[in-house]
This record gives sequence, C-alpha cells and structure tokens, in this order.
Amino acid sequence: MYCLTARHSLGARTARLLLTTAFASSFAIGITTGPGMAQSRTAKPAAGEKTEKTPKKQQENEDGTINLDTVLIHGKGGKPPAYAGGQVATGSGVGLLGNKDVMDTPFSTVSYTSDHVKNREAQDIGAAIGATDPSVYVPSKRTIFETFYIRGFSSSADDVLFNGLAGMAPNMRGSTEFADRIEVLKGPSTFLYGMPPAGSVGGIVSLVPKRAEDTPLTRLTTSYSSDSLWGVHADIGRRFGENKEWGIRVNGVLRDGHTAVDDEKHGMKIGSVGLDWRGERARFSVDYYKQKEDMDGVNYFGLSLSPAVTQIPSARNGKHSLAAPWAFNSTETDAVVLRGEVDLTDSITAYAAVGRRSGGYDALITSQTLLNNAGDISVSATRQKTDGTQYSGEAGLRGNFALGGVTHEWNLSASGFKSRIEFETNAKRNFWNTNYNDLDFGPAPDLPLLPNGAIEQHLSSYAFSDTMKAFDDRLQVTVGARYQNVKREQFYLPNGQLASSYESSRLTPGIGIVYKATDSISLYANYIEGLSPGSTAPLNAANSGDILKPYKTTQYEVGAKWDMGSVTTSLALFQIEKPSAYIDPATQIYDVYGEQRNRGVELSVYGEIRSGLRLLGGIAYTDAKVTKSDKAETQGRHATGVPSVMAKLGLEYDVGTIEGLTLLGNISYTGKRYANNTNTLTVPDFTTLDLGARYTTRIGDNPLTLRAMVQNVTNESYWAGGDLSGGYGAPRTFLFSATMDF
Repeated sequence: MYCLTARHSLGARTARLLLTTAFASSFAIGITTGPGMAQSRTAKPAAGEKTEKTPKKQQENEDGTINLDTVLIHGKGGKPPAYAGGQVATGSGVGLLGNKDVMDTPFSTVSYTSDHVKNREAQDIGAAIGATDPSVYVPSKRTIFETFYIRGFSSSADDVLFNGLAGMAPNMRGSTEFADRIEVLKGPSTFLYGMPPAGSVGGIVSLVPKRAEDTPLTRLTTSYSSDSLWGVHADIGRRFGENKEWGIRVNGVLRDGHTAVDDEKHGMKIGSVGLDWRGERARFSVDYYKQKEDMDGVNYFGLSLSPAVTQIPSARNGKHSLAAPWAFNSTETDAVVLRGEVDLTDSITAYAAVGRRSGGYDALITSQTLLNNAGDISVSATRQKTDGTQYSGEAGLRGNFALGGVTHEWNLSASGFKSRIEFETNAKRNFWNTNYNDLDFGPAPDLPLLPNGAIEQHLSSYAFSDTMKAFDDRLQVTVGARYQNVKREQFYLPNGQLASSYESSRLTPGIGIVYKATDSISLYANYIEGLSPGSTAPLNAANSGDILKPYKTTQYEVGAKWDMGSVTTSLALFQIEKPSAYIDPATQIYDVYGEQRNRGVELSVYGEIRSGLRLLGGIAYTDAKVTKSDKAETQGRHATGVPSVMAKLGLEYDVGTIEGLTLLGNISYTGKRYANNTNTLTVPDFTTLDLGARYTTRIGDNPLTLRAMVQNVTNESYWAGGDLSGGYGAPRTFLFSATMDF
C-alpha cells in the first residue's frame, strides 16, 4: 500500500470534500486481493518512532480555513506495514489469497522485514529465518546448497519464490540484500501456490523484492566477517512523476574473503534493479537481478554413517572443516520477473506475472562415509556442472461481491512452470581413505566433465478460492481447490534419447476458517495438501521404470492468535502426513506404502514489550514418526534428523542513558536428533548464544548506523545437521558493518 500524506490549510468546504473522498476511497478498495494488494491492521510504530493522537475535532481558523492533521490514504499495490518493534510485518502474501493481515489468515505465517535482516546481519535466507523461528531448523550454514527444515520436513532453495513466482529465486542460495521482506508460510501449500518444483511440503519461503519509497534513498553499507570476509552494499531508490508514480530501486553487492572456517573462502556479486509504476487503476513492476557466488573449501555433504558405526563421534570445533581444501562451487543466476494488475471495475482486478531465470553451477565436491567407531573414512568425489533455464507465470482475476449479508472475496487463477536442466558429471567412488581424527583428503582427483543427461519439468495448474465473511467479518471461511498437472521427462546426453517420462494430475483442495472471538483474538483452523514429484521404481522392482503419481501430503492445523496491541503471540497445533514409497516384500512392486507423520505444537511471540524493549522467538515441539514402514525395526520410530524441541528467543534493548545505542542478544536451543532409522544413534542437543549492539548517530546531515555481532559467543562445538550430514556448526564469528545514508 502506498500512502499520500497531506497537511494543508484548506477552505472548510474543500477540506470536508477531501476527507469524505478519502474515507470513501479507503472503504471501496479494502477488498481481498491477490499478490500486491494489502489488507492490514493499523501500522504499529517501529522502534523509536513517535506517534501523535489525532484530535477528535479540527480547529477552524478566523479566515475560514482549517488545519488538517496528516491523512494516510492506503491504496492498492503495496505491502502490509511493520508491526510494533519493526521486526515482522502485520501481514504477508498468502499465494492465491493475496496479501492478508496475520489475524485474518487461517494459516501460520510470518513476514520478516528488511530491518530484521539488516540488524541480524543475515546474508542468506537461513540466517534470516532460522535464528528466531522455532519452526525452522537450518541444518548447515556452510554447504553449497541452502536447505532448511520447516515443521520437520526439508525445504530447499529450489522452492523459494521470488515476487510470487516459483523457480525465480537465486540458484542454490537466496540472498537477502535485494529483498524487502522474507515471508514464511508453514505447512503444505499446493492449493495456495501450486506444486513447488522440488516438492517441498513443510512450508514455503518467498522473497519480496525491494521497491523505491517516497523518500529518496542513497545508502552505502560496508561489512566485515571473521576471518577476513569484506563486503560493500549500495542501495539506491528514487521515485519520479507528479504523484511519484514511477520508482526505481538499485542494489549492488560485492563480498569476498576468507570465512571463520579453515581453508574456506566465499565470494558474492549481486546486481539488481526494481522498476515499478503505480497508477490510480493499474500497477506494474519489472525486477531484474544477476547473482554470482564462488565458494572454496566447502561441501554439500558432511558425514554419512555405515551400519558398523555404533557411536557418534564428538563434534570438533566449527573452525575445522569436513570439506577438502580443493573442493569448490561456483553458482550463477540471471533472472527477470514482470508483474502487473489492472482494476477492471471497482470490484474486479485482473493480474498477470511472467518470469525467466537462467544459470547453473559448477562444482567439485566430496562425500564421506564413516566406516567404523575407530574413525576410518572413505572419501568419494563428484564433479558436476549444470546449466538450465526456467520459465514461470500466472494470470487471473480476483474481486468481491456481497450476497445475503455475506461478503465473497474470490480469486480465479492459472499458473505454469517450465524447466530444462542439463547435467555434465563424473564421479570417483572411494578414491581416498582417511581418518576422522586426522583428516587428509589427498590431492584433487582428475575428473573431466562428461555429458550425462537433461531433465525437463512442466507444471501447470488452475485454482479457485472464495473467502466468505459474515457477522462483521468475525467469521471468515475460505474454500477452494487447485487442479495440478505434472509432467517430467529425462533424456540421455549427448544423443538426447528419452530415458523416462511421466505425466499425472491431481486435485488438491484447501479449507481455512478464522473466527475472531474478540477484536484482538483470532481462532483458526485449516486443512491443506501438498504435492511432491512421484519417484521411479528401481531396477530390482517388479515394475521397474514405472513412475508414480505425485505424492499427496496432508495437513490438519488449529491455532489461536492474540494481538495485545504491541505484542502478538500465536499457538498452533498441527499434523502433517507425508507418504513414501518402497518395494513390497511380498509382491516386489514399488509403490506408495510408507508414511511419516509429524505432529507438533508451536508457540511464537513478537513485538515490543515496552518502549525500547523488543522480542522475537518461541518454542516448538515436533513428534516426527515413521508410521508405516517396510521394516519392523523402523516401524513407529522417530524420523531421522528432526529435533523434538527447538526454542529460540531474540531480544533488543534501547539503552536509554546512551541515545542511539541498542543491545541485542539471541539464544537458540536445538534438541537431540536421531541419526539412523532404528534410533540407536543420537546426535546431542546444543545451545548457541549470539550477542551484539548497534549505534545510530549522524555525521553532519547523514545518518550513520554501526552494527557489531558475535555469533556463537561460547564457541560451542556441535553437529549442525539432523544427523552428521550437515557437518560442524559454525564457530565463534565476529561481524561488523557500517551503514550511512547520503
């Protein structure tokens, strides 16, 4: 939503006309929309922001004019404002349902603001959402492929959305510098967004690109991270036109140097441009970015375990590495997304978006298998290069009407995704042996790239939703469904021969209910499904080569949200059932027989306890069990890699005696995890503490913010992953940055 601000001395008649028009406009456009249209509570002041109460009666001057207080006219095409404390927003995008206030959303959602990201000095998605969200578990901060668990199920960078479109976020790792918001929806989401390309079912993460604000911005940030990782970030925004209808936002990032891990180096180059135009009845935007990441001495894998291992080795300090010093990964992404919407009538809006992304990665990585309790390790190496192009788009109509005292907010949408990725690979199995207590990866193997194959994926869907509101909007019921088609083909290279293919369709419904017991308490419930690509029957199966239909994951959830004005807390109880496939011992047919069931309770809280004291965090308990298995010894066991308990709390305190000084701290507890299917091996729990400070001042007319943080203050040694595949946790790391506005 954009805001027009007016403080003028007008003739009384003209003023009354303006106020009447503003009120009517606000009422007329306050309808549910798809991406880009906001419906949110009154904005809460950010940290340090002052507010003034509007007088109930305006004073008329002697000359017949009156003085108006500031009038905010909220229009279409913007974002929900920040909540008290400024760390999260009052609402977020909910796919097919559009931007919704959190108290009107029948799902568990959170939207992290750019202020939160900057103050956490988070340079990737995992660092931004994993530090304080008890539902999110980041198994490793240093692998070449960013992965995070939401409600106990894996989600990857492949399924992150950019500006509402699947497959348009950066390859391998999502950067935060050109994002204004990072939104998280917990649980399956096919009804709301369509099937994710990689089939994530635990939740969806979305990057919302930055837009130029009404106030001109020229901001430069320099940063340092131990041991010698230096960076610079330029952020420039301007609006033009009589009513500031044209906007441009440019971001440029350059980072390079050695990290706090031995023999590890990281480099990042980002350039992004966001253009937008907002008119009275239409809004359009174009977002382009190019990202290149280079990493040396890093890996995708930590340690896998052989059956002979009966004891988990103690984790070494995170300064040590489980990656070969000659391992590397280089990733490139080039993407553009166009989005627009036009108000056909006062109650119907047409919208469309289309995007294209190209790029891939070039890597030489190792995988290690711990062979026994003595620490002997077998090392394999893989050389792989990929190159691909993805297209993504959506189009639809949304609007509202009233019938019989019930308001209907509807959306009719179609979406599509197309991808082709070509692979060149070469691997050398068990090429080197070493020991855990004295790692030596030997010389880099000679692995020339060989054409391997290509995978094409086509996703298309049609969806409809209707949110019915009654009893002064206290009861809101959302129903709808999405018809999803999935087509996948795999080819041999270089001859291009078709190796396998399948096409299948499923209908995935969604139901959500919100009941506002009071103005500050919302009760909600939902049923929603997720889809994941079906797997191929292995060679030893009776139906070898058959490709199964997409797996259908189901979620049941109930919860409550309590907005106390400047602090909001939410409680959610959920059950997610995800199927899995294996070969039936009796028939030797490969099909969907298995199941993992995650049941959990989440308690979250955010906001400003009192002026100058902010908090963000919560606690989550997840009971992840294998409820259907082909082996008696794994039936009913806990799923591997899922912590039963996670608790996180972040605090910020403005030191009143020193103007501009803020102290911050974050404590995070991750419970034990099981490292094997029979639950005989346990990965210990761990707790990390982060401490920091920021100081805001001015040099002349230029605001300056200095930030400092120490991550893992106690230099805790721990296994970061659900098992040992995530490697060691990050060591004590020092971060500093200086931001100046010109």
